[in-house]
Amino acid sequence: MSADRDVFRAPKGTRDVLAPESDRWVELVARFADRARRFGYGLVVTPIFEHYEVFARIGETTDVVSKEMYDFFDKGERHLALRPEGTAGTVRAFVEHRPPTPWKVWYLAPNFRYERPQEGRYRQHFQLGVEALGSDDPQLDVEVIELLAGFYRDLGLRQVRLLVNSMGDAESRARYRAVLLAHWHAHADLLGDDLARAEANPLRILDSKRPDWLDMIERAPQIVEYLTDASAAAFGQVQAGLRDVGIDFEIAPRLVRGLDYYTGTVFEFQGLALAGSQNAIGGGGRLDGLVAEMGGPPTPAIGFGCGVERVLLACDAEGALPAPTGRVDAFVVDALATGDALVLLHELREAGIAADRAYGGRSLKKQWGAADKSGARFGVMLAPREFETGHVVVKDLATGEQTEVRRESVAAWLATRTPERTLPDQPGAPSR
Repeated sequence: MSADRDVFRAPKGTRDVLAPESDRWVELVARFADRARRFGYGLVVTPIFEHYEVFARIGETTDVVSKEMYDFFDKGERHLALRPEGTAGTVRAFVEHRPPTPWKVWYLAPNFRYERPQEGRYRQHFQLGVEALGSDDPQLDVEVIELLAGFYRDLGLRQVRLLVNSMGDAESRARYRAVLLAHWHAHADLLGDDLARAEANPLRILDSKRPDWLDMIERAPQIVEYLTDASAAAFGQVQAGLRDVGIDFEIAPRLVRGLDYYTGTVFEFQGLALAGSQNAIGGGGRLDGLVAEMGGPPTPAIGFGCGVERVLLACDAEGALPAPTGRVDAFVVDALATGDALVLLHELREAGIAADRAYGGRSLKKQWGAADKSGARFGVMLAPREFETGHVVVKDLATGEQTEVRRESVAAWLATRTPERTLPDQPGAPSR
């Protein structure tokens, strides 16, 4: 019997998001969408699953592809995979449809990874992101970073650190790969069986958080020392641009990001109010070779992703973006038991006022109780005596003050006292 109960629970590593928490999701996405619009980005929606080969392009040696990806064969024996991240599917859409460049898009998408669930990281998690394809201008790198930095500011986050680095061009990485691999071979005893992983992709070791490797990693050569003149100049322009728009940053020579498609600029935002090492709240970088790898023309590109759940944890840690106290502005209380409450509710909603009522013929006492629980600012009662004179009774549920309002004017009366619903304003949030 207990096994049957387990079947009807959310699978391990997933969760249900209910109101009022889901109201925060709505506001978070709305603020991201507004900022993306102001930067000239349009929404793109791609399939949850793709052919396996699409996601394999993010790196066969990465844990995402080799260990964490949900892949399967469908009834037509096609090898498919659930989306583990947002970039590969977006690039596949670009290659397939060939929209004019620069192609600047944003997305909201569920991603799937089979990994150990932990706070802010789930086997199904949601990601916001952007991709900008068609230009290798370092100022586009600045624009993408500025978009994400401003999003965090709009949410009210203040304890945020930006790390930047450069992965260089193909020549830079070839130089660096050779010296980095030599460094790992010099520590073969410490690496043990992981030396094979280092040989397949030397950069992956730099991502490790193993305590016994920290000194070895700290003494590893840094990629910025092996950048070509062109790569170093481009990275310098990115840094200058960030300073020009007032974005603080730190150069992190060992920041390489976790996927193989990154080239040139890479960056990561950290929420300093989050405890421990799992404080990354978003990041990305250039992926100039990915379009060509998927069969498209050589096309420079840059983008980022940020996890909704992790960003909300950072908001919780800073007390930003609180959940709303109520989901409606007005609650209709019906003492007539006619169809008038239905009509009034319709009129209020069509006038842009969030409104609700109780159902099932409840008593007046229970209806007023439901009004209090709804978090509404006003109760609007249809009462026999007042209704006969063309009025309704409006009660301020916080103060208890009651006012008689003309029935035909109640929507307009409420509209002047219930501004467009949003979560409490945060410093730096866009005005409504």
